Amino acid sequence: MRKKLFAANWKMHLLPEQARALTSRLMAALDQWLGQEREREVMVAPAAILIPAVAQVLQHSALYLGAQNMHFEDQGAFTGEISPPMLQACGVQFVILGHSERRHLFHEDDEIINRKLKAALRHNLRPILCLGETLDQRDSGRTTEVLLSQFEAGLEGLSPGDIARVTLAYEPVWAIGTGRNASPEQAQIEHGALRAALSDRAGKKVADAVRILYGGSVTPDNVDSLIVKPDIDGALVGGASLRAESFVRIVRAGLG
Repeated sequence: MRKKLFAANWKMHLLPEQARALTSRLMAALDQWLGQEREREVMVAPAAILIPAVAQVLQHSALYLGAQNMHFEDQGAFTGEISPPMLQACGVQFVILGHSERRHLFHEDDEIINRKLKAALRHNLRPILCLGETLDQRDSGRTTEVLLSQFEAGLEGLSPGDIARVTLAYEPVWAIGTGRNASPEQAQIEHGALRAALSDRAGKKVADAVRILYGGSVTPDNVDSLIVKPDIDGALVGGASLRAESFVRIVRAGLG
């Protein structure tokens, strides 16, 4: 059985004291429970400048520390960038790559994202590769085509063993921060298509093991109907992860 993952993407929010306080509240609510609940994992991804503050609080916690992005080089003249070794030195375990905001606001293309993915794996970071279509692409019936194109380009040059270490996240661009989300049925169709593509690309064993998260205006009100779908293995959560009570409710989705 695939262990469900609930990933908090705090984006460009919070100051150090706020991040520490939110982390402490999440730990108080989830640490002991996660020690008993063996089928769920939880990750928080603060803004890069907040990672050391959050890492201090997370020592000996059951929660994982993530990053929202990184460069593909280990070092160099890349002003403003963060390298994989820098993240590792701060205790980061997960890294989100190819988020729609990185693709569409900062013009990261599939080649750059592929290079980042390979760098993450090279440094034993656990990448979450984001895939998603715009509203125009959905309205023109190209959703699956777009997802599979991003999937193939993102995983270019990776072995089945490498692919087994990747988590995918389907996040329709039109649902990010808009309050709109794909219906559970729509999400399951696309997750199923990605699962089939994984099987074709890396074999059924890998396809059965790789987690595919749903992201895009996930809230306590809609998460239960999403998480019960067979190919939805957790959630990548934005705004709702900035409040401890709402994110804790999402993490406990479907458990009554």
